Amino acid sequence: MKPIWIVDDDPSIRFVLEKALAREQLPVRSFATTRDVLTALETDEPQVLVSDIRMPGGSGLDLLAKVKERLPGLPVIVMTAYSDLDSAVSSFQGGAFEYMPKPFDLGKAVELIRRALDESLREEVLDERNAPVPEILGQAPAMQDVFRAIGRLSQSNVTVLITGESGSGKELVARALHRHSPRGDLGSNGAFVAINTAAIPKDLLESELFGHERGAFTGAQTMRRGRFEQADGGTLFLDEIGDMPFDLQTRLLRVLSDGQFYRVGGHQPIKANVRVIAATHQNLEERVRQGVFREDLFHRLNVIRLRLPPLRERIEDVPALARFFLQKSAKELGVEPKRITEEALEAMKGFDFPGNVRQLENVCHWLTVMAPAQVIESKDLPPELTAPRGAFPRPSAGEGAPLQGADGHAGAPVAGVAGTDGAPGTSVSPPAHLAGGPAGGAWLGDLEVAARSLLDAGSPDVWEQLSRQFEGQLIRTALALTRGRRIEAAQKLGIGRNTITRKIQELGLED
Repeated sequence: MKPIWIVDDDPSIRFVLEKALAREQLPVRSFATTRDVLTALETDEPQVLVSDIRMPGGSGLDLLAKVKERLPGLPVIVMTAYSDLDSAVSSFQGGAFEYMPKPFDLGKAVELIRRALDESLREEVLDERNAPVPEILGQAPAMQDVFRAIGRLSQSNVTVLITGESGSGKELVARALHRHSPRGDLGSNGAFVAINTAAIPKDLLESELFGHERGAFTGAQTMRRGRFEQADGGTLFLDEIGDMPFDLQTRLLRVLSDGQFYRVGGHQPIKANVRVIAATHQNLEERVRQGVFREDLFHRLNVIRLRLPPLRERIEDVPALARFFLQKSAKELGVEPKRITEEALEAMKGFDFPGNVRQLENVCHWLTVMAPAQVIESKDLPPELTAPRGAFPRPSAGEGAPLQGADGHAGAPVAGVAGTDGAPGTSVSPPAHLAGGPAGGAWLGDLEVAARSLLDAGSPDVWEQLSRQFEGQLIRTALALTRGRRIEAAQKLGIGRNTITRKIQELGLED
């Protein structure tokens, strides 16, 4: 929240109002002359202006007119002596929020300023809600680079590989690339089709990509068009391409090479005019060296590469993104949007956001539900957000030059974006409402080893065994942090108190 400005040549009036507003924990800035106010307006602006009428060097009414010309929505309270009241009232009808006769009752003065403050914040929310929503948010230099990169690629159908940490917004960049291409909304209005190759079981992924004929396998009762056919004339976004099974990589390479494929169980080749945009949070060069990703497919995809920097590299975008996500969460939940103070935003900027933009969105969703008041203050933030920068380990990012052609020459770097992509969550393990979903990281490697061991041994209840261990460890950790207080542990985990009690009993965690 911006400060309340007080303008009065009487230092006692300024002092009394400053102290009263400070007790209300409201930021204040004082001025002795209208000239000082106009100078300050060149670089700053108030949330509310409280001004006297009669001051040496300039009238409060003249100041009102100049301020309203520059900031028409700013609430202005004018302080008047009784002798000025008649002339003041008629003049104030042209724009003042209210007038306050002198001498005034201090409590009523603070109450009036509070009303003006609420009105100002309501107007800001309305302006934000009515403003057109940009497809990508950000004012950081890296964000300007992403706009330029999309602009340079707007008339091209070239294959693009987007790399960046999980949660940095790769799908939103892919959608922007499609929309501004000849295939998108501004061109032939071709379809944008997205598929997360890491989220679909290997046995189903081939059918998802290429479709299947009736009777191709058990359960295939009808013919089904795959994602390549659905994207004909448009764009196919292959998210988490680094996790694609090796044998399917061969089929994908063939489609990229000659533009045709066969449905599962089919014998007739199908042609599809599809632009492919791929994304990964992994280092594909390293995957190639490990022998789990085809080198020829890598070179086929790596025509133009866009690297999305993590949110911590453009931390100045956090305030705009936070306000956007608070608006979005309120709309989704059907509640009044919450406002956030400048102090709280500064505190958020001090956090590393290992889960990137997705993590920030989840934090704002949590605040919309859990913050006790309509105005979010620093004390309302989850405690993890006040941790020192670098307190959590960072996920490994996909490698690559900022914007490269096939010849390896670098272009402009590209930043993260406002929305979330469809990738799995970040490879760190802070609390779930902050991390954007657990995925990647060393603990998942341990989980994979345990799962393989049980599956290879033919254990009939792998899911139940591992789920019980996972839930039990979560609850034990939360109870340790809260010294056994179940209700507080449930709040930290984002579950109900009845749920944690039932789980403790089911999992045998009773003391």
